[in-house]
Amino acid sequence: MFSHIFIGVADFERALRFYLPVMDALQLDMRFCEPERPWAGWQQAGVNRPLFLLGAPLEGTHHAGNGQMTAFLAPTRAMVDAVYHTALAQGGLCEGAPGLRPHYHAHYYGAYFRDLDGNKLCVACHADE
Repeated sequence: MFSHIFIGVADFERALRFYLPVMDALQLDMRFCEPERPWAGWQQAGVNRPLFLLGAPLEGTHHAGNGQMTAFLAPTRAMVDAVYHTALAQGGLCEGAPGLRPHYHAHYYGAYFRDLDGNKLCVACHADE
């Protein structure tokens, strides 16, 4: 469905320090990192798309969007917990601790946080664990 998702940041080096351990906890592989541009991209092992991209906007300055969120799929609830705790350890802000959210569906287990630029992120597991 998606080719890529791009998240804008104000300070690429600071954002990269945040996202490297978060992407590692998600078990996503770095496809490239070009600090001179600046941008970086991650993908699942063995596939070219979709890509998760991080970088400075081509035009203007970055501003986090109200009502915008990027959600990552986790195969287990343990991964949701690990990613959430990794994000907070890197300075991310809690927007909803890991837990079941039955108002979405009976097995929805998710966690919400903001990165250092205010971008809202989610990690969700839909498995019946």
